Amino acid sequence: MEVRRTIENILVVISTIRLIPHWIIYNVHGKREILSYEVIRWLKCLRKNYGKQFGFLYLMTFYKEYRNLFYKRVGLIKYFLGFFCRQMEYLTVHTEDIGPGLFIQHGWGTGVSAKSVGKDCFIAQQVTLGYSNETDCPIIGDNVEIYTGARIIGKVHIGNNSKVGTNTVVVKDVPENCTVVGVPAYIVKRNGVRVREEL
Repeated sequence: MEVRRTIENILVVISTIRLIPHWIIYNVHGKREILSYEVIRWLKCLRKNYGKQFGFLYLMTFYKEYRNLFYKRVGLIKYFLGFFCRQMEYLTVHTEDIGPGLFIQHGWGTGVSAKSVGKDCFIAQQVTLGYSNETDCPIIGDNVEIYTGARIIGKVHIGNNSKVGTNTVVVKDVPENCTVVGVPAYIVKRNGVRVREEL
């Protein structure tokens, strides 16, 4: 593990040359508090023990999912920054209202088109948050976890602290503090107690 960490650190130092514009934006941008918060959250989720400054460079070097979120935060300057450090092509984030601390794990094949996403949410790969028509799309509460292959479609609200299981299809509101699974989704846990309830 120490050898791997040493190699990673060397690669980050080399990568820093292309990341100088990103590092400057990270430190002076109007959203720097959110940017800093997200670096800490991502490092915690990835179990990496780095400080914020080196951690930012580490994430930009190795995690394209993080790059997509960073570019979403910084606005139009992303078109300049992306020339030096590319985004993940198969991860799309169209949501404007995203709370701090969104963590996207293995963002391949993921589309985030929600009205809003709350604070400290987790989204896995091949997840779809999308429209059912031209106007209706999901609202995701705080501390929501959405696992691989889940589909949340239309004007639905996922309550705070809820979990959407792998390959689950959600087309109705999910209450707070619930875990849902299945096609269509049903509740298997509410407030930490096992249940089986229709939505």
